[in-house]
Amino acid sequence: MTTSARRNELGEFLKARRAELGPRAVGLPDSGAPRRVKGLRREEVAQLAAISTDYYTRLEQGRMQASASVLGILAHVLRLGDDQRAYLYELAGKDHARPRSRARQQVQPQLQRLLDDLASTPAIVLGRRVDILAWNALSAALITDFAAIPENRRNYVKIIFTDPAMKQLYADWETVARTCVAQLRMEAAKYPTDPRLTELVGELSVQDQQFRQWWGEHCVAARNVGTKSFHHPVAGDLTLDWDTLTASTDPDQQLVIWTAEAGSPGHDGLRVLASWAADQSGSAVNS
Repeated sequence: MTTSARRNELGEFLKARRAELGPRAVGLPDSGAPRRVKGLRREEVAQLAAISTDYYTRLEQGRMQASASVLGILAHVLRLGDDQRAYLYELAGKDHARPRSRARQQVQPQLQRLLDDLASTPAIVLGRRVDILAWNALSAALITDFAAIPENRRNYVKIIFTDPAMKQLYADWETVARTCVAQLRMEAAKYPTDPRLTELVGELSVQDQQFRQWWGEHCVAARNVGTKSFHHPVAGDLTLDWDTLTASTDPDQQLVIWTAEAGSPGHDGLRVLASWAADQSGSAVNS
């Protein structure tokens, strides 16, 4: 099959798949009014995939070749099975139709020991895809009980967008969420064929309109330093500085810590939070 024929077949395949899905199946509003086309419209698929309608239209018309990352997101949006996904990549001439997942990261022992010693400083270890690899008790008290989240869903970006409590916890949730999306963009540039990252982006694009919009803006950011303000249910209002330390033994693992200047309201609030967390831990042991 020629390249042109493959692109035309890919376009027809995309048309057929979107014709099988209605708005409700992908989380879009449905007025119930008659639709001019069967299934999803082109602009609806483009919206869910966080790409322009013109870009998607060119794909369906066989006038453009899609990147592996866009194919992965479209496969998620269109609910393709394994065989359909493999066929999509084959038509696109991509070698990574079934990319191998990287081995699950394990926190570096040195970072784990450091976490264990940070009794008065909230800290977490982030890995690829902004996965949460490890945390200490105070970070769980500050943000959320990470241990209660299934390991395959323990991702900082996912928590920010799917846990309603985060919008109450962060004083400026939108800035925090936008930064998370920009940092995830950096991860996507480093690992464009990572199937778990593609799945994460596809899932959040379908589920959350704001994520979809901000992902489509293509903003990028690295994790370095900054300040975050919290409305904490126990410690009250906290303004904390955060910093990032990269493990020399694995640059894909970063220790993120939250601190406050001694004597500041944030520092006092962390002391209150640490005392409360210790009481909670003691109650759990004695119960």
